[in-house]
Amino acid sequence: MNQPVRPLLLRALDGETLKRPPIWLMRQAGRSLPEYRELRTRAKDFIAFCHNPEMAAEATLQPMRRFPLDAAIVFADILLIPRALGQEVWFEAGEGPRLGPLPSLETLAGEVEASTERLASIGETLKRVRAELEPERALIGFAGAPWTVATYMIEGRGSERSAARSFIYEHPDILDGLLRILVDATARYLVMQARAGAQVLKLFESWAEGLSEDVFERVVVRPHQAIVAQVRAAGVTAPFIGFPRGAGALVESYGESTPVQGIALDTQAPLALGRRLQARGKTIQGALDNLLLRAGGPTLDARVDALLEGWGQGPYIFNLGHGVLPDTPVANIQRVVERVTGR
Repeated sequence: MNQPVRPLLLRALDGETLKRPPIWLMRQAGRSLPEYRELRTRAKDFIAFCHNPEMAAEATLQPMRRFPLDAAIVFADILLIPRALGQEVWFEAGEGPRLGPLPSLETLAGEVEASTERLASIGETLKRVRAELEPERALIGFAGAPWTVATYMIEGRGSERSAARSFIYEHPDILDGLLRILVDATARYLVMQARAGAQVLKLFESWAEGLSEDVFERVVVRPHQAIVAQVRAAGVTAPFIGFPRGAGALVESYGESTPVQGIALDTQAPLALGRRLQARGKTIQGALDNLLLRAGGPTLDARVDALLEGWGQGPYIFNLGHGVLPDTPVANIQRVVERVTGR
């Protein structure tokens, strides 16, 4: 009897050095693809789109049909959790997310269990995608990490996050309470995703920059540790990828103290840093500049080759340092995928 095929992404996260790295791209589902933009017109708004399993599964699968990518990432959004906890969330066209006033900690804490039920549509999306996806291609679930989600909940929108960073010092007890609630809600959400078919779980800490070492430990490392511990306590063994974007030199301490199998690196990450993380037993992911992917040309080819050569001698997942930009030419994505996969 033939043994089931183990996806390249899972093998890389097991610590294997492969003949070529698996490839997937952050924000590959949507934005740059014309078929996604057509699909998006059918939803009344972005949140409705995320909560429609048929449409969200289609958005997840569209890039898998176009490119020989090794993994799909479920189409969702990091701000579905605060909405599920009872905070008002909406998206302004051309401006991004908006959030209503931060509810009290007591109100939020009382909604943690119900929040998972309110996110059940994401689990249904995962089930649909897993049923259609080939067994050799992995399925990734994800959530926004607590600090990043908290910045939106505190500020009410995307910004330079000065108000949220000031909140750390001015309202420490409230912040710590908010992070604990988000840890619990996020862990439950990720357990649900794994049980619905996600084989890898990713924590997007999109706003890890500008934090002092002690604050980084408090608002990034400890919440990530707690989420992994809760997910493991629930019996979920899916590997984790952590993405402390913008953390700079603190990425190494993150790797030493956070029990994730993979670490996603942003655009600024030196090749030497990635090799040090590999030597310490971590699989690394990233860090191609999404602006370079958009620009294309010989410089893009050279950077792809440099990343493959610099990190290909250890466990490595080819990816970007941030998400695909909406106006990225599809031909540039195809060129990179072909250069990495050879097909």
